[in-house]
Amino acid sequence: MRVLGIDPGLTRCGVGVVEGVPGRLGKLIAYQVVRSEPDEDIAHRLLHLDRSLAGLVERYQPDSVAVERVFSQHNARTVMGTAQASGVAILAGARAGLPVQTYTPSEVKAAVTGSGTADKAQVTAMVTRLLRLDAPPKPADAADAIAIAICHIWRGGTRAKIEAAAARRSSR
Repeated sequence: MRVLGIDPGLTRCGVGVVEGVPGRLGKLIAYQVVRSEPDEDIAHRLLHLDRSLAGLVERYQPDSVAVERVFSQHNARTVMGTAQASGVAILAGARAGLPVQTYTPSEVKAAVTGSGTADKAQVTAMVTRLLRLDAPPKPADAADAIAIAICHIWRGGTRAKIEAAAARRSSR
């Protein structure tokens, strides 16, 4: 399974592409951060993000898209930008006809490190170890996106198998 993981953000949107199967070490295909300038018009920023994500979906041909779910933050302006970027990310997958799944930050941390309260350094260290990378992916937005993709491969892949088995059982 090839997953495009997205850590949504308006100024920095992390993207990671990982191949793998549930319960096994995966392979990093690519990662990057899509950036926009904070003083640029919001419409242009969202359009840039939309076009960038559409191009990445086309280039890497993922089987699914996983997006970090927006969580409550103290700064309303930051959460609004993150929510807008998240909507664009979800739309990028849906527009391509791909299944899209969202995960909370604690779900991602638990899947990758074993602890839903892990810090960014622990997540980055585990991403580096799980994908057998020579160096940690930087910046942190990219490492987070890779972690989201790993989470989806391990949890989403298993979830899909359970749903398929249930569907087969109910059609009997």
